[in-house]
Amino acid sequence: MSGASSLADARKNRLLAALPDNDWNRVRRHLEPVFLRPGETLYEAGAPRQHAYFPTTAIVSIECPTVDGASTEIALVGREGVVGIALFMGGQSRPSRGVVEARGWSFRLAENVLKEEFARGGALQHLLLLYTQALLTLTAQTAVCYRFHIVEQQLCRWLLLTLRPVHLQRVADDP
Repeated sequence: MSGASSLADARKNRLLAALPDNDWNRVRRHLEPVFLRPGETLYEAGAPRQHAYFPTTAIVSIECPTVDGASTEIALVGREGVVGIALFMGGQSRPSRGVVEARGWSFRLAENVLKEEFARGGALQHLLLLYTQALLTLTAQTAVCYRFHIVEQQLCRWLLLTLRPVHLQRVADDP
């Protein structure tokens, strides 16, 4: 399995890397490596979700679809975060969808395991709440960017968010 040959690769995700050893040892046995391809939908708006995804080399776009089928990207998630915050935040309404923007590896964690770990109130809960706050801030900044910045500035923002170092691009090659 090129690019994700061991659970040590899961620690390339910054949230998982920040876990203390005892929390990491409890979570790691439940992590499953998955290769994500561009255009792949991880979840649809309103549909139940079964996994949270912790990208290591993949990038996932969080989009809000409209009733007429159009959509707007509201955030990008890479190795700094997690896709599926609604799973641990307890909200029943999930108005967004997750679509793979750049191919690569991710580690997924089943909903029930994530909820158990979150309910413990330990390090993972703290990290997930901090990340959620950061994601909300990014979403607000994105809304401001779409409203007040010219297209060239919006493109620069998007390029900076999706830019991956060359060594990560090699790791993200198909398995």
